[in-house]
Amino acid sequence: MRKRIEGLLGFCKHHRPTNASQEGFNNKIGWLTRQAYGYRDEAYLHLKIYDLPNLSTRNDL
Repeated sequence: MRKRIEGLLGFCKHHRPTNASQEGFNNKIGWLTRQAYGYRDEAYLHLKIYDLPNLSTRNDL
């Protein structure tokens, strides 16, 4: 936290909401579309996008 204290204080001072959650979700959609080469139809891809909040993108070691 010490490295980021200036940014945290600046955020609290200006109360600006960020779009970090939206960017993260867009990254997950991009990851899913790269993995989607085997999907037969676009409707299935749309179903998978709706299920993204429940999907883990981490690789277990």
